[in-house]
Amino acid sequence: MGRWAIAVHGGAGIDPNLPVERQEQAKQLLTRCLNLGIAALRSNVSAIDVVELVVRELETDPLFNSGRGSALTENGTVEMEASIMDGTKRRCGAVSGITTVKNPISLARLVMDKSPHSYLAFSGAEEFARKQGVETVDNDYFVTEDNVGMLKLAKEANSILFDYRVPLIGCAGAAVNDSPLQMNGLPISIYAPETVGCVVVDREGRCAAGTSTGGLMNKMMGRIGDSPLIGAGTYASELCGVSCTGEGEAIIRSTLARDVSAVMEYKGVGLQEAVDYVIKHRLDEGFAGLIAVSNKGEVVCGFNSNGMFRGCATEDGFMEVAMWE
Repeated sequence: MGRWAIAVHGGAGIDPNLPVERQEQAKQLLTRCLNLGIAALRSNVSAIDVVELVVRELETDPLFNSGRGSALTENGTVEMEASIMDGTKRRCGAVSGITTVKNPISLARLVMDKSPHSYLAFSGAEEFARKQGVETVDNDYFVTEDNVGMLKLAKEANSILFDYRVPLIGCAGAAVNDSPLQMNGLPISIYAPETVGCVVVDREGRCAAGTSTGGLMNKMMGRIGDSPLIGAGTYASELCGVSCTGEGEAIIRSTLARDVSAVMEYKGVGLQEAVDYVIKHRLDEGFAGLIAVSNKGEVVCGFNSNGMFRGCATEDGFMEVAMWE
């Protein structure tokens, strides 16, 4: 029997001016999700089941950008995406363009378990959800007052907004347009995407990973980020499980999650060295972070952004919830 380990994240890139109350709310949510996963692991629940359980909890709470509380498109609607992967035999499922499914991570799990495919999107994914009888809600359920305000700010600034719901006073207009940050060569504003994810290794040494997001505030209709892309935002193998967060286009270009496993496999290094390598050498000028577990019960968090909401725990009693370095 091996040792279990778990990690969760709520997004890489935190505004230094984020109110203390907001910081505490985030820490409390991550702690609650960690404890949920720990209780399941102590009851010998499998890694893939724990991942789905924890990400569902993150999607249901409107604090982070997934499920209820997802970022809004340019049209003021929500288009969510998620992926899940079981390192055992590298089974996976992913969905994009989800508008009515209450928990996209569970729909991704159904794609993995109940369909002949690995990835379904938009109307096809919604139709599959109806056939599977999953819980659906009106799109308005996912829209929060905070995000309506942030979309207004983004449109006034004519920008994609990486939102962490900092106070809006003094944040509009020129402050956004003067930002040195870019995505694919175009200027963007405050960097803080808030994607959520979970990685788990259970006592059997089985690794699993899951990631879920609403994407970018004021994104174009139909935009797909890294979160549903197996190998980019999510990956699990016999060696490790990885969930990424941050600048999606940079994560896609670097196939960041898969690269952690590849470095471990091809260079023969441990989890910490692999994570350090990909964060340093694979992101080019992008900003991102990731959480990872190994089949040996190790857990690692790495990022080059200004902080990352994260928490982790291991069977030997270690537990940590953190934001900054």
